[in-house]
Amino acid sequence: MKKTESIGAVNSRAPKKPNTTPYYIRESQAMDWRISLGLFFSVVWTVVLLAYLSGAVGWANMADLPIEKLGGFLEGSFAPLAFLWFVLGYFSQQKELRQNTEAIKMQYVEIQKSADQATIQAEATRDTAFHARQESFLRTYEIVKEQLGSIIGFLYISSQGSIGAGIVPPEKISLLWGTMSTDPEIFSRKLMELSFLHGQVYGYKLMFGTEIRTRHTDNFMSNFERLLEAARDSDTNGMMEDAVKGSGHGHLYMRMINFKTSPPPGFTLGVYDFDPESFD
Repeated sequence: MKKTESIGAVNSRAPKKPNTTPYYIRESQAMDWRISLGLFFSVVWTVVLLAYLSGAVGWANMADLPIEKLGGFLEGSFAPLAFLWFVLGYFSQQKELRQNTEAIKMQYVEIQKSADQATIQAEATRDTAFHARQESFLRTYEIVKEQLGSIIGFLYISSQGSIGAGIVPPEKISLLWGTMSTDPEIFSRKLMELSFLHGQVYGYKLMFGTEIRTRHTDNFMSNFERLLEAARDSDTNGMMEDAVKGSGHGHLYMRMINFKTSPPPGFTLGVYDFDPESFD
């Protein structure tokens, strides 16, 4: 017995679930008290009228009344009911209008929620597309970085290998090429070192001293500029572009631009009337 009472006490203390049905829907599901009142008065009025006809007038006398008098009697008899239902109908329409207004408000709220959700989804889609562009660029960057390293490798050989001055032995060049797999920018750094070590004139000769070197340099600059364009498309903040420019290839590219736009005094781009291997 005590166990049953304890269970009942727990059930009585359990919170009741709130009715989540909108108010205007709950209200429309119940009969309006105005309709109930109208039905009550209509029944009462009809019973009183029938009693009056049966007791005071008589059904036989009603049958003998001329049609115009019978119509006037019925009109006067049901006029109060007609007025009553007219008033009740007016208030009932007000109630329906209020319910429609509530429904429109609820629809507006749902539309706002849908619009907010659509905005959130659009932002999520935009962020996903943005990250996808960045990931695609990073994969492309690794491939292009190796391609640029190969171009600079040929440029390095044309000046330092047996084709050029022959300063660097083939074994050393082979070792540098082997390092390319893990460090694609090694030849760019080597050219930067030579350029800073021997000055502006020799740096210009390294990049534009012969037709072959000029062709390698132009090829490198063209591919690097395409890489910069892809970096701009993948990141509106410019961080990707700055990172590419800050790499070894990027520093060499900027030095090539400076030499191409402003050759050292006494040199003209595309004119090779000098010794490409000398330091002066």
